[in-house]
Amino acid sequence: MNISLDNYYKKRYDIFKWRNEQSMANKAVMAFFMACITGLMAQIIIPLPWTPVPITTQTFAVLISGILLGRYWGGLSQLMYVVIGLVGIPWFAGMTGGYEIILGATGGYLVGFILAALFLGHFADKYIKARSFTPMLGLMGFASFVLIYLPGLAGLALWIYSTQGSFPEMWTLLAMGLIPFVVGDLIKIVGASAFTKAVLPKEDIEGN
Repeated sequence: MNISLDNYYKKRYDIFKWRNEQSMANKAVMAFFMACITGLMAQIIIPLPWTPVPITTQTFAVLISGILLGRYWGGLSQLMYVVIGLVGIPWFAGMTGGYEIILGATGGYLVGFILAALFLGHFADKYIKARSFTPMLGLMGFASFVLIYLPGLAGLALWIYSTQGSFPEMWTLLAMGLIPFVVGDLIKIVGASAFTKAVLPKEDIEGN
């Protein structure tokens, strides 16, 4: 068992050392691949009748993009996802795309995706203690419920104002843009935190 665990720990370290040693071009390719994964997971949706914001699985891809790619590159993957979608590639939720999405009900969440991936990638690469389950659970909770939902709710409120002429009450805004997604996000946060503990080495990664 010890031999097996030692091999696992070494392989885990070697993979992330290899990631750090890649050229800028290769890292950009990996970021684009992660953007594609985000786009694919955005198509797994559950529409809700009372809100234009659907339940999707793409948040899981956002959370692990910073873990897999590290600081800057996880955020770049989500920036690629947003920019490519805005120029017309239909890989936002429900096979949508186009610049008008950023001004729509879900535009603020897209901004939050970039912030969350940058935040998690920074902590995962810089702080070894953050790679354990409990610290990462807290970091992912902050990334999800603050960095994604604050701009998401702000964008949703602005969209409601632009379409209805008045800002929604706070309870209405939360019922449309936060409360229906809490349970699913908690599951994704726990899963992504467990994933982090499993794949990130607990030693400093050379090149950070």
